[in-house]
Amino acid sequence: MQATATVLVYSDNARTREQVRLAAGHRPAADVPPVEIVECATLPAVLEALEQGGIDVCVLDGETAPAGGMGVCRQIKDEIFRCPPVLLLIGRPQDAWLATWSRADAAVPHPVDPVAFADALAALMRRRLLTGA
Repeated sequence: MQATATVLVYSDNARTREQVRLAAGHRPAADVPPVEIVECATLPAVLEALEQGGIDVCVLDGETAPAGGMGVCRQIKDEIFRCPPVLLLIGRPQDAWLATWSRADAAVPHPVDPVAFADALAALMRRRLLTGA
């Protein structure tokens, strides 16, 4: 098993980033490696982190402004070679169709439910770490 998994968290809201950090915990599931969080509050920071490589999963806040997580997701899926899987935080469950449009790999609603979030994150980590996709 990989020593750690790097999770990029994009939100302009420091409280949302904190909720994600707390929900992910040290390790979101027993069968995945511990997580290392990289926080980004702006689109340029996200793009720079992804270009540097080493990101295993992205968590994008769909409520971030001016560049929302859904648009960022669609952009990075188009522009980043072997883009890591994306977990999108959506404002309402009814926004799931927008998450599909953005090509997110999974979506969970705000506010962050720690159990649902950890389950979704662990599933994407397993997929990335086992298949490389």
